[in-house]
Amino acid sequence: MRKLVRGGTVVTATHSSVADVLIDGEEITALGALGDVDAEVIDAGGCYVLPGLIDNHTHMAMPFGGTNSIDDYDTGTRAAAAGGTTCIVDFVIQQHPGGLRSSLEEWSDRAAGAAHVDYGFHIAITQADEGTFADMKPMVEAGICTFKVFLAYKDVLMVPDDLFLRVLESTRDLGALTMVHAENGWAIDVLVERALAAGQTDPIHHARTRPEVLEAEATHRSVRLAELAGAGVYIVHVTCGLAADEIAAGQSRGVDVSGETCLQYLTNTVDDLERPDFEGARYVCSPPLREARNQELLWAALDRGVLESVSTDHCPFNSDQKALGRDDFSKIPNGLAMIQHRLVKLWDLGVETGRITPEELVNMTSTAIAKRFGLARKGAIAPGKDADLVVFDPATPFEFSTRTSHMNVDYDLFEGQTSTGSVRQTFCRGELVYDRGEIRTQPGHGRFVPRSLGAPAPVAS
Repeated sequence: MRKLVRGGTVVTATHSSVADVLIDGEEITALGALGDVDAEVIDAGGCYVLPGLIDNHTHMAMPFGGTNSIDDYDTGTRAAAAGGTTCIVDFVIQQHPGGLRSSLEEWSDRAAGAAHVDYGFHIAITQADEGTFADMKPMVEAGICTFKVFLAYKDVLMVPDDLFLRVLESTRDLGALTMVHAENGWAIDVLVERALAAGQTDPIHHARTRPEVLEAEATHRSVRLAELAGAGVYIVHVTCGLAADEIAAGQSRGVDVSGETCLQYLTNTVDDLERPDFEGARYVCSPPLREARNQELLWAALDRGVLESVSTDHCPFNSDQKALGRDDFSKIPNGLAMIQHRLVKLWDLGVETGRITPEELVNMTSTAIAKRFGLARKGAIAPGKDADLVVFDPATPFEFSTRTSHMNVDYDLFEGQTSTGSVRQTFCRGELVYDRGEIRTQPGHGRFVPRSLGAPAPVAS
């Protein structure tokens, strides 16, 4: 059955116009004033029709601190669809030495038959041994062309600089991309040890022991090592002007460096970690929330193209899980519940305030991400593309609450707030996944999407 999304304002990364969108099966087949068409009609009058959002930074059921993030591929992708996201790229975290295949199999098994929207994988390299390097080429051939390294979480996730350089050289030679969590894990551990020895155990000390300068230092190091290797590098979850300045400096020298920020760094501040009764633990993430002055610096970096997109780093933990660090902030599981709220929050903070246009919002939440991460059939409304669409109603408010949230957490970080507009409907490959508060698909509609950034070449030795 064909579908016709009629009469909405279709927004792409470059222009907007009132148009109809014809869907045949899983793809868009026509766009324009289409007149009478034999198809099921979806009335989008008064609404914006956007390309499905892509979230290139999520952590579903991620092991962390003796527990797992509470959203899995069922609940997490329900929430994604409710927020207008039709594709995620989730992080496989290497669990075993000697290679990457067993960890990929674990994550693939979790996702298979569970997801409501499409998904791809990055692989986070935590044990950069010879078996790991040998497995990188097969991963690229399997459609996983992005690899992450952590410069923080010493003795758990962190990769030292010599192996980081080898990862950069390998991704260069494979036509892949290295992504970096940029914080100086060595210095952070010193500051954490001192804080705990002084009896400073509250959530606010998570932020105070991970200062901006340590994010900026690790960003500088990442850019310089990429420059040395002649490799591309992508800095994830940039939180502050100091780190954005390091990316800009690299770009000015011709380094192939790009980056993102995340929704929480535009909506929340470090003051949230001082909320009473341990509520501040809900806002613990890494890198941490920053002072409010950084929000304007991040918007400016997005405006200049220093940062190109906004993701969520969705990694939620419920109240009982956060309580693991009640007497020691370093044991609070790191991560926030954000995946459902990106579109409505960015619309209010960006479009409604005049900071960005609807076209720029589409670019930073969909089109630029599709281009950067090799999602060739996604990120645009055009014939031949996947029929991933969001019908966004700018005049019907959304109330933030656990009642309206599809995320699997027992709180909502924006509880009691109301947005100007709301997601009315979300289509993933032509299938109506979300409709006015309800999930309409069964687990398993979403499928794995292989990605490619270029032709593989022999790996660096």
